[in-house]
Amino acid sequence: MAKSLRSKWKRKMRAEKRKKNAPKELARLKQALSLDKKGEAIMTDVQEIATVVPADKIKKQKDVEIGEVEGDEGKMDMDSKRSKKTLLDDNGQYPVWMNQRQAKKLKGKRMGKKGGQGSKKKGIAW
Repeated sequence: MAKSLRSKWKRKMRAEKRKKNAPKELARLKQALSLDKKGEAIMTDVQEIATVVPADKIKKQKDVEIGEVEGDEGKMDMDSKRSKKTLLDDNGQYPVWMNQRQAKKLKGKRMGKKGGQGSKKKGIAW
């Protein structure tokens, strides 16, 4: 697909727009990365507010932390108050990632077990 004249024209015009906006985009990127002269002035203002740490120190610190983590088994912090079977927490709430359909399905299973006899289907039994 995408071979119609209209789509070819749109692709061509997007390429033209990229060419036109490339210098502005590069200047904005340099300023954001503080490689430009104007960006350095901003960095001095930032140093007054926050502490600026060189990248070398951060890399060394990460290497040390990775070494410590390898000693542990890397156990995830899970919500220990959540029931593994019903996935309900102590407040009766389902996890954030669960959609309404899944929650309704689990609730149906839970309520069916509580009823004792359960609901029998009406109709002809063969």
